[in-house]
Amino acid sequence: MFRRIAIAAFLTAWLPLAQAQSPVDLPGPVAAKLAAGGIAQDAISVLVLRGDTTVLSYLADRPMQPASTMKLVTTLVALETLGPVFRGRTELRSSGDVVRGTLKGDLVLRGGADADFTGEVLEKMLQTLRNGGINRIGGNLVLDRSLFSPARSDVGLAPFDEAPEAYYNVIPDALLVNKNMLQIDMRSTANKLQLVMQPPLEKVSVTSDMVLIDADCAKWEDGWKLPQATPGPGRRITVVLHGSFPKNCAKGYSINVVDRQDYVGRLLRATWKKIGGAVDGDVIEGMSAPDSRLLAEHASRALPEVIRDINKPSDNALARTVFLSLGSLEADPVLGSRPLTFATSDTTQARADMAVRNWMRLQGINDAGFVIENGSGLSRLERITPVQLGALLKAGQRSAWAPEFLASMPIVAVDGTMRRRLKDSPAAGHARMKTGALSNVVAIAGYVRDALGQQCVVVAMINSDRVGDGKGRAVLDTLVDWVARLGNEATPAAPAITSVRPQ
Repeated sequence: MFRRIAIAAFLTAWLPLAQAQSPVDLPGPVAAKLAAGGIAQDAISVLVLRGDTTVLSYLADRPMQPASTMKLVTTLVALETLGPVFRGRTELRSSGDVVRGTLKGDLVLRGGADADFTGEVLEKMLQTLRNGGINRIGGNLVLDRSLFSPARSDVGLAPFDEAPEAYYNVIPDALLVNKNMLQIDMRSTANKLQLVMQPPLEKVSVTSDMVLIDADCAKWEDGWKLPQATPGPGRRITVVLHGSFPKNCAKGYSINVVDRQDYVGRLLRATWKKIGGAVDGDVIEGMSAPDSRLLAEHASRALPEVIRDINKPSDNALARTVFLSLGSLEADPVLGSRPLTFATSDTTQARADMAVRNWMRLQGINDAGFVIENGSGLSRLERITPVQLGALLKAGQRSAWAPEFLASMPIVAVDGTMRRRLKDSPAAGHARMKTGALSNVVAIAGYVRDALGQQCVVVAMINSDRVGDGKGRAVLDTLVDWVARLGNEATPAAPAITSVRPQ
């Protein structure tokens, strides 16, 4: 009796998200793949919608780790709130006058969440100053990251996993050039390893204690170990590569090991010197003065192009930059973006979180149980239910920017993270699906056209330590294929229900 009362109380607590509690079986092919992979059925949550009809809902109101399917939240909310003409910006500013070729004051490099800020762009901006008659900077080079609060959220943060040097782990700030990556070209003979680093940074060099071994060049990463950036005398930094490397092999790899203050400052100095400029002061962090004037600028591509680069390859750093932009910038049809004004005690992450929740509530999406940390899914804290994500995808269909949102998603068997999946399925070339994966998570979310030509919303997440070795992905691919065949007599639809909870 007590057990029945406890279950009833538990279900009542979920009534805002669920309207029915009758159990339903998963589609046979999906259940079979779960069993074959040794994955428990209660590890998966699934929602399939066809128009206003719920085709399948299995534990769909349960908050789950979404991995990179969370990027759909960030990108759609950004399109809806910042607009399709939104652009991040980088500026060179100063309050000093130019006297006989010398800028009598500081030169400020102000970051504005520019997703396309590269070393080549920086050189063009600095060349604009040289073309305007500036030969020498009489003050300091000031790096302004103040758009985001805190300006350096990477400081003191423990690595997410064992590969902090990898691009997918880059933590953004408002002034990130080349995404803080060094490109290392590695070429070996039978007895020598040659290294070339790009871009050149002032007083930064690369060396190696890697051992050359007889191994398959294609498997060179098997011998890779975490590199280090080691400070030396005279403000020098030496990037040291560790591990082993195959003989007679040529590979390139990008690493994030130099502190971003050193990276931007040394690149700025090296580039200014390269084009014939001189500087008297140091590189410091600071803010541009209110009366500073604009000397040169760069704007990123428009938001729809950026979100394609987020969703198709599942770019974490870009997603996190756009997420933080939700808490720091607003759309401006003329300038592309402008800063918002907030209480100084608010963090940018907290403001972005509230921007997402406000949008969800305007769409009638219950945000209970929803947790967003960085907007990329590269988090152990983020949670969303298939019901919530399914509602977001429905809102995406209604959005004025639906074509831009849909175009950002990987096409099954064609491109992005779905390019090698489901090539023999009727979903190939038609379905648009965002993928997600962590060590204990696989997820998928998007749009699948069924056998009758009707567009279905599909969301599925598996949270289990047994999803590795392709087992979890096989389950999700089976689900997408099942939906794509709905309407054929050989593939009956599951009973239409709203939601289920375990009994």
